[in-house]
Amino acid sequence: MAFTFFMRDQPTLEYAADHMIGYATGRSRIKIWDAGCALGQETYTIAMIFAQKMNSFGFKNLRIDATDYDSANNFGDVVKAATYPYEELQRTPAELFQKYFEPADKPGHHRVVPLLRDRVNFQYHDLLSLKAPGGDYCLVVCKNVLLHFQYPERVEVFKMFHQALAPGGYLATENTQKLPQEVAHLFQQVVPDAQLFKKIGA
Repeated sequence: MAFTFFMRDQPTLEYAADHMIGYATGRSRIKIWDAGCALGQETYTIAMIFAQKMNSFGFKNLRIDATDYDSANNFGDVVKAATYPYEELQRTPAELFQKYFEPADKPGHHRVVPLLRDRVNFQYHDLLSLKAPGGDYCLVVCKNVLLHFQYPERVEVFKMFHQALAPGGYLATENTQKLPQEVAHLFQQVVPDAQLFKKIGA
């Protein structure tokens, strides 16, 4: 399970979008994996950032696989409902809040608009299974999850991310979580002030 909130580590996600959009131009399917999505705040932050930066045609080709370890499926219910109390949305810039949220049936709550909800697919997934939920991802985002794992486990999870990425795809991780030396040859850091990497090799 990841702990996160709306607009958390926005600069890294902006970097990721800027690099990935150019890389993915022309693809009929653009896939992102948000690994450790918790209740979906990070997932919908990603969706907002890409909706702002992509044209409408390209954004309709985008799919975000949001996953977390949740056998009770409570995360999945929340991610699919995409309804959050206003207190959780106060970090969201006003123009994005007005554009991408609508009043929900529950007082004091707002729901993510269908434009974004339709791009998100929640799946139950245990990262330590070391089997990705899909492949050919243009971007994998994994933040505030790996710190809960033992070092050898983190190494194996990074190897899984490498396999799940399309050639030349991108990986965004927690700024406090450095890339293990054992997998440094698999990725190239693309900006100096964020943990954003490009896949090396097939």
